[in-house]
Amino acid sequence: MVDTEVSLTFDQLVELPLIEQYVTIACVSNEVGGDLVGNAKWTGVRLTDVLDMAGVQAGATQIVPRSVDGWTAGFPTAWVTAPERPREAMIAVKMNDEPLPAPHGFPARLIVPGLYGYVSATKWLSDIELTTLEAFDAYWVPRGWSKEAPILTQSRIDVPLWNSGVSAGPVAVAGVAWAPDRGISRVEVRVDDGEWQNATIATPIGPQTWVQWKWAWQAEPGDHVIAVRATDGAGAVQTDQVTPPDPDGARGYHTIGVRVA
Repeated sequence: MVDTEVSLTFDQLVELPLIEQYVTIACVSNEVGGDLVGNAKWTGVRLTDVLDMAGVQAGATQIVPRSVDGWTAGFPTAWVTAPERPREAMIAVKMNDEPLPAPHGFPARLIVPGLYGYVSATKWLSDIELTTLEAFDAYWVPRGWSKEAPILTQSRIDVPLWNSGVSAGPVAVAGVAWAPDRGISRVEVRVDDGEWQNATIATPIGPQTWVQWKWAWQAEPGDHVIAVRATDGAGAVQTDQVTPPDPDGARGYHTIGVRVA
């Protein structure tokens, strides 16, 4: 559903205007508190620049990228073209100022802020098709995963470690929180059944990235349970409802046990 089919060599691709941005990407399989999420600096071509070259036809509601091995993703066209909330999706050719490592999709991959990888982050990119949401289901949809997959608001405790021992007195509780492309406006920490306490949030390095947070805990002797929750930039508070990763992401508070001596 384009006016003109466009074919680009890698050299032709990188001759187009390049942009740089930090983006946090996440796997939908990430459990609460898991590490299948990361942040990097990406360099590449705006996806919309390439779409404009082809001329997207009216009614083309889904973008379907394909990998060299035949794998497919699929996400709403409006996610990256809606003027009221543009996301700077890109065909990335560098990661942290270096050519893409092979496991990250060399020579080119898609980075689409705010969407889980299984619907967007196509590595080893070979083709992009414009179609409708009704006409095609990408690889994981028939296997039981949701067709639309915005990244959920999440937070994680990185220190202290789960089931670790700390000394009584001042203890730094810290971690990361993310909600690309909405951002994080607040992080709160709770010990046992106490009140939620505001953590200090660091300045994010970009609008599509996670943030670091820290809270000073006056730890008292005994066994304690620490939980964290985040509020995104749209005002939505992370839910305590526990769900598995399938079909659209794990939910619940990340909680750790700590022994204070």
